[in-house]
Amino acid sequence: MARPLIEVEGVSRAFHVGESSVLALRHVDLRVDEGEMIAVMGASGSGKSTLMNILGCLDRPTTGRYRLSGIAVETLDDDALAELRNHVLGFVFQGFNLIPRTTAVENVTLPLLYAHVPPREAREQAIVALRRVGLGDRLEHQPNEMSGGQQQRVAIARALVTNPRVVLADEPTGNLDSRTTVEVMALFQDLNHLGMTLVIVTHEDDVARYCRRVLMLRDGRILSDHPAAHGSARDDLARMPAEEDA
Repeated sequence: MARPLIEVEGVSRAFHVGESSVLALRHVDLRVDEGEMIAVMGASGSGKSTLMNILGCLDRPTTGRYRLSGIAVETLDDDALAELRNHVLGFVFQGFNLIPRTTAVENVTLPLLYAHVPPREAREQAIVALRRVGLGDRLEHQPNEMSGGQQQRVAIARALVTNPRVVLADEPTGNLDSRTTVEVMALFQDLNHLGMTLVIVTHEDDVARYCRRVLMLRDGRILSDHPAAHGSARDDLARMPAEEDA
């Protein structure tokens, strides 16, 4: 039986606006098992970003329980929370969040340096991560010398370099064209087939269908939670007209 990596029980998150309190999440229950690939969907204001922030230990719930890799997150202080986040989670964002005028390998090395990995070892691991996402020939390129798809691959390599148990991706294809979107989803599916657990926030049905499970939020509640069609991004990419590599 698959082991749960994420266990959320009765989680709510309230934000204070003036003298009022607004519930962004309402008594959410969620379990994500090892090896799953989940899409989290919902309209603006549905609570999906708030949920992602809580899953990523970037925010704390107002009420409820959250266990990440078997650890009760609500019992941790800020230092222990940062330690858990750095060892268990990898993050990919819509805006890439790469450092300008810094090479691909330097960008990917940063999380390891923050974890006090010796620089030479950190660089070697960063090179392995970049090769894993198909950028072995772009190690010394800066973000402004790469396409959007290549920049997102650097961001994915940066998320993978610490060997996380879960990758959280927040609208990872939001700034990409349709072909590059399929390329990135093919990479995510490859990682998932190798055992990586992924939780992907998206508003795009075409992205969600590459996942194994779709979670729909509305007004801070889980409206539905069901298996997805799980199309093959590699097959779709092969059917696309050939284009010059970006």
